[in-house]
Amino acid sequence: MIKKLLVFFLLVSSIISAQQKYAKQISVISENDLYTSTYNDRYYTNGFFVSYTYLAKSNPNLEKKIFKWEIGHQMYTPSKSIVLDINGHDRPFAAFFYGDFEIKKVFKNESIFTTNFQLGVIGPTAFGNELQNFIHKIYGFPEAIGWKYQIKNAIGLNLGLAYQKKIFRTSANFLDFTWVNAGNAGTIKTDITTGFLSRIGFKPLQSLANSIAFGTNVNDNTTRFFNTVESFIFIKPTVRYAIYDATIQGSFLNKNSLVTKELIPFVFNFEIGLLFTINRFNLGYTFNYNTNKLDNLEFNNGHTYGAIQLHYLLN
Repeated sequence: MIKKLLVFFLLVSSIISAQQKYAKQISVISENDLYTSTYNDRYYTNGFFVSYTYLAKSNPNLEKKIFKWEIGHQMYTPSKSIVLDINGHDRPFAAFFYGDFEIKKVFKNESIFTTNFQLGVIGPTAFGNELQNFIHKIYGFPEAIGWKYQIKNAIGLNLGLAYQKKIFRTSANFLDFTWVNAGNAGTIKTDITTGFLSRIGFKPLQSLANSIAFGTNVNDNTTRFFNTVESFIFIKPTVRYAIYDATIQGSFLNKNSLVTKELIPFVFNFEIGLLFTINRFNLGYTFNYNTNKLDNLEFNNGHTYGAIQLHYLLN
């Protein structure tokens, strides 16, 4: 059955017009623990992101310069969202709503440096209560009743930096490894992450400068690349060291939150997924696992959630 599915994705992904260039992309990504289990509804329980990416004017030292605008929403709950007693909240209720601007510089040596700036709000103004109960009505789940104890309102300002560099690729070009690093600092989270991403292709892999794996698949007449068929599995293990997380500890700008917890600094993350192209569409699914981010959780064997992504290229 698995072999048949892989053959299907490979065949479907090959349906793309040759020698095309698309300089813009719109994207929708949905993350939810229901995508890995029909009964889990806890901790990082939902994320939704809409973005617009386009190729910017570059310079001779770069392969590409890419801008991205994004609106995102993230939602967190205790192990049971129907627990009203404050003593039963093993994790705070929290929601973060933000806008993000990103600048991605793609270098000729297959390395990428990204800077992003987030502006948003954490707390009731992020409408986590309303959104979760809307989702619960769709799935027929009970109403979440503990949101009145959520992390209090505070402004979210965050700066993010990321660096990625190809470290190995086989001569046949069906397997590669990329060193990935990221850091954040601000009023919502402060952390650093390092690890690697490996792509296993069903067909020869694209350069880091022109792949859906790295959000670099936008082109115009100034680039030497075309939008090309891609189909691969990726594996991404990383280690994160967290210094501060307002969704767990509450914001230092507003210390009136009734439920706060202490975070675990070191967290292991593991992602495995499938990405492929169909004409102008790029689609994918990712399974995510992370070890505990805070102590004394009712379910202390880590957390899983899934991500479904859909991207559409524009002229």
